[in-house]
Amino acid sequence: MLTVSVVLVCLAASLLLMQFLGMQRKRRQLPPGPAPLPLFGNLLQMKFQIHHDILNQMASTYGKIFTLWLTSVPVVVLQGYQAVKEGMTAHAEEVAGRPLSRAFKFLTNGNGVMFSNGHLWKQQRRFGLLTMRKLGVGKQSQECQIQEEARHLVQYLRNTKGKPVDPTVPVTHAVSNVISALILGHRFSIEDKRFLRLVEAVDDISAFTNSISFYVHDRLPWIATCFLTRCKKALASIRTMRALLEEEIESHKGKTDGNQDFIGYYLDQMAKSKEDVGATYDKANLTQNVFDLFLAGTETTATTLRWALLYMVAYPDVQEKVHQELDAVLGSSRLICYTDRKNLPYTNAVIHEIQRYSNIVLIALPRYTVKDTELLGFPIPKDTIVLVNIDSVLSDPEKWETPDQFNPGHFLDKDGNFVHREAFLPFSIGHRACMGELLARLELFIIFCTLMQAFTFTLPDGVKEVNTKFVFSTTMKPPPHQLCAIPR
Repeated sequence: MLTVSVVLVCLAASLLLMQFLGMQRKRRQLPPGPAPLPLFGNLLQMKFQIHHDILNQMASTYGKIFTLWLTSVPVVVLQGYQAVKEGMTAHAEEVAGRPLSRAFKFLTNGNGVMFSNGHLWKQQRRFGLLTMRKLGVGKQSQECQIQEEARHLVQYLRNTKGKPVDPTVPVTHAVSNVISALILGHRFSIEDKRFLRLVEAVDDISAFTNSISFYVHDRLPWIATCFLTRCKKALASIRTMRALLEEEIESHKGKTDGNQDFIGYYLDQMAKSKEDVGATYDKANLTQNVFDLFLAGTETTATTLRWALLYMVAYPDVQEKVHQELDAVLGSSRLICYTDRKNLPYTNAVIHEIQRYSNIVLIALPRYTVKDTELLGFPIPKDTIVLVNIDSVLSDPEKWETPDQFNPGHFLDKDGNFVHREAFLPFSIGHRACMGELLARLELFIIFCTLMQAFTFTLPDGVKEVNTKFVFSTTMKPPPHQLCAIPR
């Protein structure tokens, strides 16, 4: 028995030694970085999280491009505006893939648009962009839908009569209804149990993707799904979300009232391309596309709007200037249109600064090299994961005058005119840039301005300080809080 144990220990030690030597051999072919350990790589140093502070510290030691190891997998990190711009645009095609790890397959099975690759990804993304244009994104019809949801949100807050309220559910409701109308063809009421289940599922899935459970699942999927609570919760939420979305898809079948939403257009495309051997339009991709669009279209915009309201409470002088500009240009009741941003330079600058300063997506979704390439002078082999540190771009001291302060002046010239900044990249860059960027911009501007037109936001009585320290997750959320919406 003792001999068997000794043999097993020696075998394990030999495997670890072989892995360590293999990692050391690979290190010589990649950008510099901290030495990895067998089994864990650099995860112990990173406390099992891809945290922007740790990346910033490593960049100060190893430079604007460096290598980390997630277990035995090397990951090349790009740091700062110049490195990100060059890495994502000079070789855009080569870094347009997504990694196919166990954890990402767990989320999407390689379907849809967010984590697919190759021909499938290109066809699904092209269809998604064309369909969003057909559905009016960027046109007056889409603005009307957002204005309607903004009106519902205003009414909800009016009904609180200035009493303290947690804005999370009503703001998420407004944003999710915009994407719901686009992809499902209808809106949810705020009491709808299906809506509440979808929102809860989105939160659970988002929390899983930057947790220890995510990395354990990637190496030991059976153990993770059987014993880790967060992993089991994420799996249950994925099943819940897919079941609800499949119900929506089934309810569309057989309808003859035209293609008025994403599902309708996709079902029509499936029927048209039945005989096309190169087509990737099927139920699995439809379900995953709807999943991706709902997840991405709700989480990020709702979180940004929650930060917007919290910052208005934290910076009352900024809130007052927004009120003054809105009153002077639009008055107290006119509907807000996206074109109004041209006449509201300060308010437009505030919205951009909210996005920059809140920086809710610190690290962009991982890219994957689809062929051998070169990044910032370093040869990068095919099948290498590349991470873009968005935080290092939006807080790059070489591009922002006061990167660590909330300062709308970053987007204003000396005459008070709005100016675009090249380092403003909250929607990422390159071939995998956010396909919902225009919709998000419309929502942020119209909903924020409508709320500011109607209310002054304050702290509840007795609360003296505003906590703006983010809660670390896949998106950086505001801490739990309440505020008062005082009608103007």
